[in-house]
Amino acid sequence: MLNKTTLVIAAALSLAGTLAVAQTAAPQKPAAKPAKTAKAAPAAPKEVEPPAASAEQLAASERVYYGTYECEFGQTATVATLPKYPGYAEVKSGKQTWLMKPVASSTGAIRLEDLKERFLVIQIANKSMLFDSKTGQRVLDGCVNASQREVAAALKAQETAAK
Repeated sequence: MLNKTTLVIAAALSLAGTLAVAQTAAPQKPAAKPAKTAKAAPAAPKEVEPPAASAEQLAASERVYYGTYECEFGQTATVATLPKYPGYAEVKSGKQTWLMKPVASSTGAIRLEDLKERFLVIQIANKSMLFDSKTGQRVLDGCVNASQREVAAALKAQETAAK
């Protein structure tokens, strides 16, 4: 037969087990909701530091036609140097701005290549064009600055004299 002590211990263990189950099964109070915070404005894209210009790039940047351009359909563009990034050019048209790397070609033309590899400016002696490489479309055409206008006038004079 079971003695009284064993029965007391068994009852106590049974009661403790029931209490433990009851405590774990009880629903817990939900955590307080975090206070609503104002949404932060999206971060502005960080300006990517371009690599240092090579000697070839620096030489090509000296041959770039800088200044204001008048383009077809009344559009304008500007090509400027960037003291912060020697050997690079900044091209602006409307609300768009591109950081571009000058590259000399074997034909004598200068290419200004967008660092994001989408836009491309081709500069020849008498005009410049801006292309969207992704779509294959000309964005600006027939762009001429003061230096290119002089070259175009000289070419026209030679052509007239040859006739």
